[in-house]
Amino acid sequence: MSLKTLLPERIGFGTAPLGNMFRDIPDDEANATVEAAWNDGIRYFDTAPFYGAGLAELRLGKILSAHPRDEYVLSTKVGRLVLDEKEDGARDNGEKGGLFEHGRPNRVVDDYSHDATLRSLDDSMQRLRTDRIDIAWVHDVAQDFYGDEWLAQFERARTGAFRALDKLRDEGVIKAWGLGVNRVEAIELLLDLDEPRPDGFLLAGRYTLLDHARALQRVMPKVAERGLGVVVGGPYSSGVLVGGKTFEYAPAPQRILDKVARIKAIADRYGVSMKAAGLRFALANPAVAAVIPGASRPDRIAEDRAALNEDVPADFWRELREAQLVHPDAPLPVDD
Repeated sequence: MSLKTLLPERIGFGTAPLGNMFRDIPDDEANATVEAAWNDGIRYFDTAPFYGAGLAELRLGKILSAHPRDEYVLSTKVGRLVLDEKEDGARDNGEKGGLFEHGRPNRVVDDYSHDATLRSLDDSMQRLRTDRIDIAWVHDVAQDFYGDEWLAQFERARTGAFRALDKLRDEGVIKAWGLGVNRVEAIELLLDLDEPRPDGFLLAGRYTLLDHARALQRVMPKVAERGLGVVVGGPYSSGVLVGGKTFEYAPAPQRILDKVARIKAIADRYGVSMKAAGLRFALANPAVAAVIPGASRPDRIAEDRAALNEDVPADFWRELREAQLVHPDAPLPVDD
């Protein structure tokens, strides 16, 4: 099924912050944020076991279980199992480091096998209080692209998770599957295979105003040619685009801060919010099915909706292009 057909609209809700990403979020604040998203009309919710060792799924499920299941689309991820045993010491999450240090203490292990994929979906459905998952993303496979193990991990996923999800999709158990990653290399590898047959991809942080060249050149054309779709996660580049200090889950380097400042100077002249710039840029690419900004405070939901509907002058986009702040081949709203 085409992602553009499956997803109810072009904006959804990314729930990584609900897993206590970066900070310890009170339950009532997390609950109010999900309710705000629902009341705003959001009907696509994305989550993952990795987000706080199941915490985001538990919080999301508590609120969504009070609403009719047929009225929303739900995606979660496979590739990591949340165990009952507790983690001793700091977690080894690679580049994602202590991203969820305030999450649940349960141990999380990588497992891209067939059986672990089925178990992961069952576990997620329990935490989410639902009887079905609409979209399953294979999470962070071959994430350490330059390490010795990445190709072996991709092969394990190809013969395990990919085939399992292909079968579940063909049987109607899930509606779609693909990769949920923040590196383009694994997507490139999968697009070069004759089988299995993904329906699309969740690409986080790699198709944003601040970082989009490789995805634009290596991924988006093939996705569009094959009638697939991309869900853009992390449209604000870990927050730095909209006033935060982090990029790629770490303090933003000076070159990124300088680029943000240049974009913001142009945006301020035209009265354009940085959220609007980020969301509208991503959605201008015809391969993009939806964008899913995350939030941990209720008021952020209204901000995202307002940004999506904001009137952005064509001259703003033209000036970004003339200033070489976007790739010359990047589709912009002004090109429509």
